[in-house]
Amino acid sequence: MITRFSQLFLRTLRDDPADAEVPSHKLLVRAGYVRRVAPGVYSWLPLGLKVLRHVERVVREEMDAIGGQEILLPALLPREPYETTNRWTEYGDALFRLKDRKGADMMLGPTHEEIFALTVKGEYNSYKDLPVILYQIQNKYRDEERPRAGILRGREFVMKDSYSFDLDEGGLKDAYHKHRDAYEKIFGRLGIEYVVVSATSGAMGGSASEEFLAVSPVGEDTYVHSDSSGYAANVEAVVTPAPPAIPLDGLPAAQVYDTPSAPTIETLVAWANQGADGASVLGREVTAGDTLKNVMVKTRAPGGEWELLGVGVPGDREVDFKRLEASLEPTEVALLEEDDFPKYPFLVKGYIGPKALQENEVRYLVDPRVVNGTAWITGADAPGRHVVNLTAGRDFTPDGTIEAAEVRDGDASPDGQGSLVSARGIEIGHIFQLGQKYTDAFEVDVLGENGKPVRLTQGSYGIGVSRLVAVIAEQQHDDKGLRWPKEVAPFDVHLVIANKDEAAWSGAEELAAALDAARLSVLIDDRKASPGVKFKDSELLGVPTVVVVGRGWADGVVEVRDRLTGEATEVPVAEAADRITAAAR
Repeated sequence: MITRFSQLFLRTLRDDPADAEVPSHKLLVRAGYVRRVAPGVYSWLPLGLKVLRHVERVVREEMDAIGGQEILLPALLPREPYETTNRWTEYGDALFRLKDRKGADMMLGPTHEEIFALTVKGEYNSYKDLPVILYQIQNKYRDEERPRAGILRGREFVMKDSYSFDLDEGGLKDAYHKHRDAYEKIFGRLGIEYVVVSATSGAMGGSASEEFLAVSPVGEDTYVHSDSSGYAANVEAVVTPAPPAIPLDGLPAAQVYDTPSAPTIETLVAWANQGADGASVLGREVTAGDTLKNVMVKTRAPGGEWELLGVGVPGDREVDFKRLEASLEPTEVALLEEDDFPKYPFLVKGYIGPKALQENEVRYLVDPRVVNGTAWITGADAPGRHVVNLTAGRDFTPDGTIEAAEVRDGDASPDGQGSLVSARGIEIGHIFQLGQKYTDAFEVDVLGENGKPVRLTQGSYGIGVSRLVAVIAEQQHDDKGLRWPKEVAPFDVHLVIANKDEAAWSGAEELAAALDAARLSVLIDDRKASPGVKFKDSELLGVPTVVVVGRGWADGVVEVRDRLTGEATEVPVAEAADRITAAAR
């Protein structure tokens, strides 16, 4: 197929859009692939849609290869199924809610676990029907509070979501690994550099969960990996190795001190190293890691009321709010505000300790490092007073542990091998072993081989299809423009006519026809523009093979440029069609 630039619905821009922060956003807009309609909402123009459709094709081919069957469910959904699973409430403000003309609550689907479960329930009734893998490629909707980075984080996006239904856990694990293998093939074909990390299940529910992250400095997800093993995890999923408990016998007694003007960890450490008599209160140098920081938050279960929660972490670490939220999900979490403190007179800002929390029946969760026998310097619940050697398991007993403290480079790897190193990535896929969360909710049963009902077990597997277009642009560009891999490029060949000679124009048309006959898609730049403008656009658009019919035509050669490597080669006109076809495939 031959497409003429002069007739293509395309306008390239020389300047970056004002709201663009990351390279993919800048380049996809400048190259005319997408256009902004509203915050987080974009139109796909002809070139962008071509790339998107190629990505969809790769996803379909690999999903079909593992036995997936494609269906298409509505994006406009009723409230009732999501009310049954409580996700109508759990999704909070991220859900697009609306009412039809009769006042019935509806929503724009963010994900389809419920509807797939109900679909299988309506169609299957025997163990002979199982297992089954169903998938769709469809628009999803989430009302992001801060949509950013163009199509990387939008409010409307294209997603492939697939679901497996099996009779038992063995079948679920098999489907899970089929999807894992398919995802690796998909991302390999798209030329994406990625890592697979352990992840939390969050509002999706279920047990095993892994994320596929595209390696990128602009990624919103932080993950860590061991420098000595294959361990890798999203920071929300990192499980802190707990040290062994310390025997309580013979440990120093807790002692309260006056600590004037020491409401912060920094000032508390300075006081502790001076003490009341100019010597360290511990008989050694005190560090922030010897203190116990108690952070107050309020939590609200879906449909419930706000409740107070105390979180204790070593004073040398900050609370990572994303880890805290992941640990408590689907419960909503918010920091205690200034106006909240008067409601709780036992909370003395800067001097909060475990004792007052437990005396007032406030739930108190601590970092896994706070094991029995560990002694801490922490608040004594009175203005200007701290307690030294307050010992876990003797002087206070937490209600449990929580993964809320920040994960840092150099922390011990949870698998016991090496230290953690952090990096950033963009989530491009997520796979879950959901188990029976949704099949229980809707009683999705079939008749088993023994004549008794069998509750099905479910897996859920997502890929951000439209996000992949931006991810490829992030990883495959240079200072001149985009550089698409052959698998997804909008055209196989970009033929630039850079000569006004009629013979060159006629030869270029013949070459384009020959490439078309070889079943290559060709963009021929037949505009009456200068060679400089055409070259800049060819670099910006990023078609992997660029053919220049220019001054060399008089000498019987054309120039073939590899946009990915930057290499340029002169090819005899007589061999051009065959050589270009071989290079483009």
